[in-house]
Amino acid sequence: MDKLKVYTRDGKETGEEVQLPAEIFDIEPNDHVVYLSIKNEMSNARQWTRAVKGRSFVRGGGRKPWRQKGRGTARAGTIRSPLWKGGGRIHGPEPIPRITTLPKKVKVLARKSALTYKARDGKIRIVEDISMDAPKTKDIASMLQAFQLTGVPALLLSGKHDPVLLRSCRNIPYIELQRSQDASTYQIVRSNTLLIQKSALEPLYEVFGIGEKENHPEATPAD
Repeated sequence: MDKLKVYTRDGKETGEEVQLPAEIFDIEPNDHVVYLSIKNEMSNARQWTRAVKGRSFVRGGGRKPWRQKGRGTARAGTIRSPLWKGGGRIHGPEPIPRITTLPKKVKVLARKSALTYKARDGKIRIVEDISMDAPKTKDIASMLQAFQLTGVPALLLSGKHDPVLLRSCRNIPYIELQRSQDASTYQIVRSNTLLIQKSALEPLYEVFGIGEKENHPEATPAD
């Protein structure tokens, strides 16, 4: 695949270029594993707290409402029977967590497929490392405006956890900050554009077992 230009926070070219490894960004994508990965992540994100009270959880009904025989009516053992008003619910939902897992190879292939689609669509921007002494939401908003991403879902990938950068991004809608090694398939797919800091490339390569410094120089001067 072609080299990608490196940009400043102002959206200007720095004169450097980055060659992204084809082993990650130019594979044969598998749509089915992408579907499985997103489905698994969304399912595991559910709280599974929906529940109703069955017969054993409804208050009251400890005494038999009337004698067994002699009244000419149907037998009844409790006023909290599911057949009565205020009774328990029959076969209602229970808060049973349904956590599912996927094989590691499936999750890796799904992430590579999602990154490949972004690269082919031209939705990846390499940005110089963002360093801040104090949280400044205005600076992040200006950067998004420079890349024409205002009001557009975007995923900013960093090389490490940065509390200052996180506080600068959290009040801006549609922008999400994540470490490159932790970005999931769902986060990549639902974003319109990936903004990858230069320092986030090496941790991303290490996740997939690729030596960045040996095979893929971080940046080279543009011709």
